[in-house]
Amino acid sequence: MTERSPRNGLLYATLVVAVLALAVAVVALIRSADATPEYTEAERGAARDATCAAFGTVRTGVATNTNLDPPGGSDDIAGALAVAANARVALYDGGQYLLARLDPATPGELAEQIRTFGNHLMDIGAAATAGVPNTDPVQAGRLEQAEAAGNAIAGLCS
Repeated sequence: MTERSPRNGLLYATLVVAVLALAVAVVALIRSADATPEYTEAERGAARDATCAAFGTVRTGVATNTNLDPPGGSDDIAGALAVAANARVALYDGGQYLLARLDPATPGELAEQIRTFGNHLMDIGAAATAGVPNTDPVQAGRLEQAEAAGNAIAGLCS
């Protein structure tokens, strides 16, 4: 007959502990994946208000900085470059600002439009930094999509 060594017992105990740890990990993973946070009406309302305020700030900043004339007129090359740089900053940073301010309690439709608008602003700003003119068909499409998302947000925030 073979005798059981203490090593075999330790091996089996280790195996049982490992299987139990794996089972606990799987249960924890499944539970956390299914958990959808619940927000109160007050939390959703506060998130909506904060998101709409951030949108208003960004929309004003983008409208202001993308429609400026060079301070020295059309012959002011340095001024034109500065105005263009400020427009790009307003676009890219405005998109980042919106995405960073998006609260998880923000109502779904508004949150989706904010993500769309913010990402379009960053895409427009990045393309402009790369020298893509607004007349480029792809850039023009981005501008139209951003305007549509902005109008949708304005409607949701009114």
